[in-house]
Amino acid sequence: MPESSKLQRAVRRLRKLFVPKGLILMYHRVAEVDLDPWSLCVTPHHFAEHLEVLQKYYQPLGLKQLAQAHQQGNIPHRAVVITFDDGYANNLYHAKPLLEQYNIPATIFIATGHLGREREFWWDELERLLLQPRNLPQQLDLSLNGSNQQWQLGEAVYYSEADYQRDRKIQPWESKPGSRLFFYYSVWQWLQSLSEPEQLQALDQILIWANQKSVTRSNYRPLSPEEVCVLGQGELVEVGAHTVTHPFLSAHSIAFQQEEIQRSKAYLEELLNLPVTSFSYPFGNYTSQTVRLVQEAGFTCSCSTVADTVWRESDCLQFPRFQVQNWSKQEFTKRLLQWFYD
Repeated sequence: MPESSKLQRAVRRLRKLFVPKGLILMYHRVAEVDLDPWSLCVTPHHFAEHLEVLQKYYQPLGLKQLAQAHQQGNIPHRAVVITFDDGYANNLYHAKPLLEQYNIPATIFIATGHLGREREFWWDELERLLLQPRNLPQQLDLSLNGSNQQWQLGEAVYYSEADYQRDRKIQPWESKPGSRLFFYYSVWQWLQSLSEPEQLQALDQILIWANQKSVTRSNYRPLSPEEVCVLGQGELVEVGAHTVTHPFLSAHSIAFQQEEIQRSKAYLEELLNLPVTSFSYPFGNYTSQTVRLVQEAGFTCSCSTVADTVWRESDCLQFPRFQVQNWSKQEFTKRLLQWFYD
């Protein structure tokens, strides 16, 4: 890196130390699960502890409040915003009651095409099919639109309870080649950039290959349209858009991205009879053209997955967020301090 760029970054960091900053936290699910390969699940007990810390030591705000304060150049000291991505039903049954108990607002971003569907999000179904203690056939062949993809499992054919317990402590991208978790991650990467019809077609083929049936686990199911209406009742929870099918946006055409962004907004506004002005990018993936489409659709703020604080130079259509994991009260407190002051 050129010395001038290093100097500019150092100066920017110093300036950030002495100005008001806010944090946006990213959650997904509040539930008890056995396996969580992407560290997206927080237990109700730990979520309550997080809210206790925020209520006692910080200034919880709604996302709209933070966006307005940012626009006015007046971000409150120690401002923290809670957001959820995807639209799991446990956001209503586990998260909202705790938010109400601590009187802390949150924004929940919903992928509208999954509402009411009797099928899990594709990444959850894939985890159930590939990461449960059972043996699988030696070779997986997937055929989509005349294109074939093949995986040789090797030793990953065998997957014991001990292997399963070991993989609970490993992130997919840290998995060793030849392991079942590595196989899962490879299939996950391939599915990620496909369209939803292709993803579902691939999952149907994997179901047959693995000799399994499609089921929807209670802690994994998406919200229904009726539940979204209940979720949005009251003053604490804002409903935001998260596209229709949760695509990896940069892998698709501008026309496709535009439809995903606009349709999710229109659907939620009709369902709730309220303006929907907040958006988050699925997988935190987008391009500069995507940002333009979000703005043109009428959103006033949107969230990425870039880990950083919100300050006066942040772009309101690319607000950074920190992903929260299933941390204890002590670890969560430590992380907040690091994020604010590191």
